[in-house]
Amino acid sequence: MAETKPAVKIVAENRKAFHDYHVLERLEAGLVLTGTEIKSARQGKVQLRDSYADVIDGEAWLMNSHFSPYSHGNIWNHDPTKKRKLLLHRAEIGKLASKVREKGLTLVPLRMYLKDGRLKCELGVCKGKKLHDKREAEQARERDMEARKAMSMKNARRLRD
Repeated sequence: MAETKPAVKIVAENRKAFHDYHVLERLEAGLVLTGTEIKSARQGKVQLRDSYADVIDGEAWLMNSHFSPYSHGNIWNHDPTKKRKLLLHRAEIGKLASKVREKGLTLVPLRMYLKDGRLKCELGVCKGKKLHDKREAEQARERDMEARKAMSMKNARRLRD
């Protein structure tokens, strides 16, 4: 019997990261969360816009991410912008720490998703784009969009005739 892929529900995406950085490598990390944090994430109330990851004392941490307070939480509700621990193997943390320290790369969370009921964070090892790189990417995106539009118009004419 063929194995089925686990169901994945995307909770948050960091689209700005793809505009500001070249993503060189991707890896998946788990998160240590409290009850109200995971409930808030299941509702999709997570923002990754200005967040980043860092290695501090041999542990990986997610900084500046915003988990909105859970609507039905009580006095034990969580702090929305606290740092959250990332779950990675020691060897992975060591590799990431050396890349960040030596090459001047940064760790950026690209998206968060629920996989088999657990919240996962896709981290990207990224290098910052220069202004001309951003302009070039925008021009390429516009060219692709115009080409797709022209092809769809051509196909629409063919269907009419």
